[in-house]
Amino acid sequence: MNELFHLPYEHYQTGDLIIGAIVTIFGCLFDEASFIEDPKTRMAYEFLAKPKSYQHVLSMVFAVKEINENPKILQNVSLGFHIYDSYTNERMAHQNTLRLLSSCKRMVPNFKYDKQNKLMAAIGGLDSGISLHMATILGIYKVPQIAYCAMAPMVNVKTHLPSFYRMVPNEEHQYKGIVHLLLHFQWIWVGLITADDDDGEKFVQKLLPMLTQHGICTAISEKIPALSQTIEILTSFVPLQVQLISLMSSKINVYVVNSSQQTATVLTWLLYMHSLLEDITHFSVGKVWIMTAQWDFSVGTLYRAFDIHIFDGSLSIAIHSSEVLGFPKFLQMLNPTLPTDDGFLRVFWEQTFNCLLPDPQKDKENKCRCTGQEKLESLPGTLFEMSMTGQSYSIYNAVYAIAHALHKMYTSKPKLSALTDTGRWDNLHQQPWQLHLFLRGISFNNSAGDTVSFNEDGELASGFDIINWVTFPNQSFQKVKVGWMDPHTSHGRMFMMNEKAVTWHSMFNQVVPLSKCNDNCYPGYNKEKKEEEPFCCYNCEPCPDGKISDQKDMNDCFKCPANQFPNSNQDQCLPKRLNFLSFSETLGVILVTLTVFFSLITVLVLGMFIRYKNTPIVKANNRDLTYGLLISLLLCFLSSLLFIGQPHPLTCFLRQTAFGVIFSIAVSAILAKTITVVLAFMATKPGSRMRKWVGKRLANSILIGCSLIQVSICAVWLFTAPPFPDVDMQSLAEEMVAECNEGSVAMFYFVLGYLGFLAFVSFAVAFLARKLPDSFNEAKFITFSMLVFCSVWLSFVPSYLSTKGKSMVAVEIFSILASSAGLLTCIFFPKCYIIILRPELNNKEKLIRRTC
Repeated sequence: MNELFHLPYEHYQTGDLIIGAIVTIFGCLFDEASFIEDPKTRMAYEFLAKPKSYQHVLSMVFAVKEINENPKILQNVSLGFHIYDSYTNERMAHQNTLRLLSSCKRMVPNFKYDKQNKLMAAIGGLDSGISLHMATILGIYKVPQIAYCAMAPMVNVKTHLPSFYRMVPNEEHQYKGIVHLLLHFQWIWVGLITADDDDGEKFVQKLLPMLTQHGICTAISEKIPALSQTIEILTSFVPLQVQLISLMSSKINVYVVNSSQQTATVLTWLLYMHSLLEDITHFSVGKVWIMTAQWDFSVGTLYRAFDIHIFDGSLSIAIHSSEVLGFPKFLQMLNPTLPTDDGFLRVFWEQTFNCLLPDPQKDKENKCRCTGQEKLESLPGTLFEMSMTGQSYSIYNAVYAIAHALHKMYTSKPKLSALTDTGRWDNLHQQPWQLHLFLRGISFNNSAGDTVSFNEDGELASGFDIINWVTFPNQSFQKVKVGWMDPHTSHGRMFMMNEKAVTWHSMFNQVVPLSKCNDNCYPGYNKEKKEEEPFCCYNCEPCPDGKISDQKDMNDCFKCPANQFPNSNQDQCLPKRLNFLSFSETLGVILVTLTVFFSLITVLVLGMFIRYKNTPIVKANNRDLTYGLLISLLLCFLSSLLFIGQPHPLTCFLRQTAFGVIFSIAVSAILAKTITVVLAFMATKPGSRMRKWVGKRLANSILIGCSLIQVSICAVWLFTAPPFPDVDMQSLAEEMVAECNEGSVAMFYFVLGYLGFLAFVSFAVAFLARKLPDSFNEAKFITFSMLVFCSVWLSFVPSYLSTKGKSMVAVEIFSILASSAGLLTCIFFPKCYIIILRPELNNKEKLIRRTC
């Protein structure tokens, strides 16, 4: 078997127990196997180094150094590490994972010849593809693997990769954070940029349904070419140039970027192309870029001078990181001129500072020499940061998680069997698979004060930060934490955003950018979907009558509450006015005036009849019934006052029942008078038997009997379903009608029906007696009065049913006044005429003579 292709970049430190790692610092491409010769791996292009990724190595070295110097963790046990690079190539990741499992220089995974340098766990990788290739090998040996990739591999991790852990939160929280962020700023017209690979496809499949569910449209979905394709494309800028112009000339202001290693690399090339095109094209460069957790704003050494201002004001869903004390000082102590086992340091230093370190094996006449005293803090943030990035912080926590799990495993063993005679831990019988039990339940507070623990799926039980990236002309930038997305937060707010802390791209003049398909629909309008357009594109239509919209971009207009009505612009609800017939308004004053006037006339007539009670015309018409009729008419007039003013329980209780009883008394008195007149005439005939019925007893009996029936009906009404004050919200558009609810409508119409029955009987009797002699003939006047009475109340019913509010009350009052005035006028006006103007006719002889 030929030795596999090997790149001499690794970092190794001996220890009792070894933590392996696969990092991604360099990027390069390899020739594909042609299968016409013995397959070998050959590097096809030079390295595409990302210096900032070297911090991943340093964070692991720093964590191991802290643990080895801490007497409280793994006492008498030293931790070592073995770090390889994946070179962004899955085959190399596969090969170097096998090297981690080998204990000698040659790759023999199943051969162990010493007790020390035993691999207990591994860390890596940066993306899901490399993590999966590591997991398929490490899983065979049940070696715990803690990845720091933001997106999980496209397999059921819990079922297929039981040895796999992630020191990052569940990616679902990241998708939810993006959706919350878009909704917070009302960005509903966005573009997606993903890699043309499995991770990009998974990103789109996960995010798109969530965007649609929350009313966010995806206007553009661009796929960045695969890395091998990109290198070919870079030989001709035309395809990427077209893609760039398409993105920048679009009306879309917000792009969501699945910022994997691949998309970050190609987007950096887009930066370069932007600098080439800015003088020959005219398009808006002001966009809001929303990056996923893999984004660390790093560039390769090949394009260190590219303008990064296009990403000014970007927002990213970032892995949470905190300041780790001592790490900046540790970085400042790096010196590439000192002897070291770090195979990455020399290449990192030379490529980052663009110089060459002294090398006796190479030509000494190099134009630029490294002194080893170059300062890392002088580098722009795109090349290196002195504070831990999110990925480095995850690696730092992963090392500590493994150390704490080893410590628990160590302390759980009896010391007599765990220690050798030398006092050191005998790790011969310690197997990596034993670590899982302790790793799953691990929970500790790191040196930065953050709690680190895994959930039931082996993922970090935490959330994501929201970072605002502010760029400066010197290629540096500032990361500003402006929010978070954390379902595990103690105060219950899963999403928090400090909008005032955000710095936007200069093109937006610090105004929150808009990203919509069309202008907003203002209050008073609702959205109407455009045909054959995404649901975020719509027309604005006015709200229909009776409905409003009080916010922008409402899908539907809505009705106001029952006690409110729409204003003229249909964008606000106004309180309805209370509608009732008031004593102070014009109609109320008129009706009160009429009531008082007719009441005074009635009182005057009653006074006149009392004064002339002994005159023949008064005696001839049964004085007691006349007095009773006048008093009942007076009460009829006054009862109309119960209908004026705001309804109260007492007025509602009395108004209809009082009206019904009083009018029944009045009509019963008229009926008694009519029957008395008829019987009196019949009694004058010779041999008539009706003489015994003539007298006050019959009249009083009719009056009392007919009235008691109405009183009984009203009593049943009041005891079963009495009227009560109510408010009618529906009848009038802009007013609430304060009214008396009749309680039982059937009883109300029963009262009116009985009153109509009495009136009809009185009219019928009077009509039959209309041709009696004049001396006894009051029947003509009663007939006419009852005709007026019936006409008024027959016209009342349709008028009452067709009106609303105060008009309905006014109709009933008018009917009361008109019918009462009709009775008063038709019955008593002729008598008053004789009493006042023709007193000579008010004597018995004149009445008898007229009869003869």
